Amino acid sequence: MASGSKKVIYAALIANAIIAVVKFIAAAITGSSAMFSEGIHTTVDTGNQLMLLLGLKKAKKPADKLHPFGYGKEIYFWSFVVAIMIFAIGAGISIYEGIHSVLDPHPIENAIVSYGVLGAAMVITGIAWYFAWKEFKQVKGNRGYFEAVQKEKNPTTFVVLFEDSAALLGLFVAILGIGLSQWTGMPVFDGIASIVIGLILGTTAAWLAYETKGLLIGESADPRMLKEIEKTLSSYNKIRYVNEVLTLHMGPNFVLLNISVDFQDDISSDQIEVTSTELSKELKSNFPLVKRVFIESEKSNDA
Repeated sequence: MASGSKKVIYAALIANAIIAVVKFIAAAITGSSAMFSEGIHTTVDTGNQLMLLLGLKKAKKPADKLHPFGYGKEIYFWSFVVAIMIFAIGAGISIYEGIHSVLDPHPIENAIVSYGVLGAAMVITGIAWYFAWKEFKQVKGNRGYFEAVQKEKNPTTFVVLFEDSAALLGLFVAILGIGLSQWTGMPVFDGIASIVIGLILGTTAAWLAYETKGLLIGESADPRMLKEIEKTLSSYNKIRYVNEVLTLHMGPNFVLLNISVDFQDDISSDQIEVTSTELSKELKSNFPLVKRVFIESEKSNDA
């Protein structure tokens, strides 16, 4: 999964870096606000991909005394920063530039250049989007798209897809704005397109921030995994009652598991130790995401 995510990020990074340069050149030639906003948008996306790669690299750092459960949450932090970047820089500058253009509109020159650049950008971005969508589709399995985003613990699988989707929508808006400006002779539509692009980016950023915030704060493992863990616990006849099963994702591929159980009264402390050891090994074997297991022996409330 991590390898696939990296390939998707690299594909988006290369595509965006090339497109950003071309968009700024086209914006300088044509004077289009929508084209300038698209250049800002793509530049922000390029920076975002670099931050996601940084997050993946930092998340691989081994655990130490300061961070005994590792650095897996680094990818959650950097994904959240990406959302803030999209909102603060991408959306903010696009809306500002659009308002400025609406208040002081200027005719677009050499519009054919804009159409050529935006058309090429749609093709390149479409290819990057396809790779991101293919990776996300593989991860989501039989779940719906919204459910998959809500329950996915590796944000890189949907962050890049969101960015590329917003990019394609923004490109369409830019073409529409430039086209309307030409057709009506009213350059104000170019500025309006820039504002709409900013709103698209702001909406995308808000959704990304909402989804990654939950991961950053701490989310439990998939409910299906919890049910299977409880089923494993119930198969041990030395356990009388399962009080609580708590899980926490310390990273996309690291689940911390804490179990509170009430052992049978007629077993010795040695048998409790042996059972706990066997249980820990079985859980780690059956659920590869579970890296650390803590088992507490506590009397149940009904004891």
